[in-house]
Amino acid sequence: MTDGSEARFYREKGVAARVAQVVEPVLEDLGFRLVRVKVSAQNGTTVQIMAERPDGTMTVEDCEAVSRAVSPVLDLEDPVAQAYHLEVSSPGIDRPLVRASDFRRWAGYEAKIELGVPLEGRKRFRGIVRDADETTATVELPDAPGDEEVVARLALDDIAEARLVLTDDLIRESLRRGKAAEEAAAGDEEADPTADGRAGQNTV
Repeated sequence: MTDGSEARFYREKGVAARVAQVVEPVLEDLGFRLVRVKVSAQNGTTVQIMAERPDGTMTVEDCEAVSRAVSPVLDLEDPVAQAYHLEVSSPGIDRPLVRASDFRRWAGYEAKIELGVPLEGRKRFRGIVRDADETTATVELPDAPGDEEVVARLALDDIAEARLVLTDDLIRESLRRGKAAEEAAAGDEEADPTADGRAGQNTV
């Protein structure tokens, strides 16, 4: 599922939550999805907006378009009390998983997950993503005796943070998908000579 209207289960807190509330409708109007907002002390204060298209791509031009669109809205709504540096980026290879469709799209790859609410006394999980429905992510855990399969079913609403683990397999697959996106974009440009775009993990 890559519906742009699909809600995130991940929720920011504090200032980042206020920024997310301001920028998410702007992103949706442009055809993008918010992945995550992070506010850090880097360069004084940095507001990082991580976004993508519903198919998971995000070009340099996309980052620039998002930055131009959200900057005046942030100036108007003023969710950050102090001066800040705005950074718009794609999710990257070891991306956060913030929607059920993220788990489905990256099924078969390793992820680290931390729960806000412990499951049987455990908050941290690391394993292979198997599937997800609208309420639960299924992860195969490596700590099973012998050949026994141990599967954790984690409520999405209980997940505080989840992200892919950077592995050689993930890098190869990300490069493959990026190349496929570039080829698709090139095909669109042949159909529309005025189009211009590049695929990849980008930041502006």
